[in-house]
Order: sequence, then C-alpha cells, then structure tokens
Amino acid sequence: MKWKLLKSEAKYQGFFKVDLYHIEHEVYKGGEIEVSRELFHRGDAVAVLMYDPSKDKVVLLEQFRVGAIEDENGPWLLEIVAGMVEEGESVNDVARRECKEESGLEVHSFENVYSFYSSPGGCSEKIHVLCALVDSEQAGGIHGVEHEGEDIKVLVTDYAELHDLMVSGKICSAIPLIALQWLQLNRERLRIESFVM
Repeated sequence: MKWKLLKSEAKYQGFFKVDLYHIEHEVYKGGEIEVSRELFHRGDAVAVLMYDPSKDKVVLLEQFRVGAIEDENGPWLLEIVAGMVEEGESVNDVARRECKEESGLEVHSFENVYSFYSSPGGCSEKIHVLCALVDSEQAGGIHGVEHEGEDIKVLVTDYAELHDLMVSGKICSAIPLIALQWLQLNRERLRIESFVM
C-alpha cells in the first residue's frame, strides 16, 4: 500500500508540537483517498521497570500527572521510571539518566521489553520499555529534577502486591501496566538467571 504527504501545516509549537497533515493513501477496496489529520509530536520516550529478583520487589514511582487531574483517585499515579529521548541520546543513555534522576539508582544494564506507539491514531510518540535488575534496598526517598518541576516519591513494592494494585486501579497508566504484565511472564526466568550469576 502506498501513501504520500501532500502538505503539512504547523498548528502549535510549545513543549509539544502539533502539525496538520494532508495525506493521500491507497485504500483496501482499491483507489485512493485524501485525509487531513492533526499529529501530536511528543518525541520518543524510554521507560524502565526496576525489578529486584533476589527480594522479588519492584521499584515504583508516585508523582503528580496533569492528565489524571479528573481521575476519581486523584492525579498522583504509580508509575515506573520514564523520560523523553533528547537529541543524540540512545535509549540506554536515557534509561541510565532517568533511573538516576527519578529514583537515585545507578543502573548500567538493561533488557529490552517492548517498543510501541502510545496512540498512533494521532500521536507520533514511540515508547521503549526496558527492564533493569536492581538492589531494592538502595531505593527510596524523594527525587526528580527541580527545574523540571519533578517531585517523585520512590516506593518499593512486593511483587505479590502488584496484582491488587493493578486490579484496584491504583496502577492505571498504560506504560507500567504493560511493563508489569511482561514481568508476570518473565519473572521466574529473571529470578533463576539472577541466582545463577
């Protein structure tokens, strides 16, 4: 199937960017159509699930999220480390930086979990989720970059508690839900591998 960009118009430029795209593309029944779509440019992001296989604990973050200001449980969400990819940075560079800034933990090796589009119907953001094995005893406190307005509380949670946090809606953001579901599938392997090392 073929497509082409006919024209793009800048509609907003701030912390994020919005463009209006005029596109022509082939359709399944044959022929072509023209469509106009706003595209929200957020950039690529990296998220890191920090797991301690020896103690079977996960490091979570709690922080204020403007997108959840109307949530019945309030705008402080339980999440995992995450940050935006800056120009010239690799996914692992961002993962290391964000783990230090948001949790205070130095992390050097990562396992790829998934890369996915957050909402491709109107947003170009691609999220790269990684897993880092950590010592959860080193985690805790309040972190974040002050000039970015970050105020992040680090919480260490037993793996056994995660199911209830997800079912109750206390973890209700897509990125940690996807990462924690991956952990459910890979937890035994990670625990066995960590004891072998």
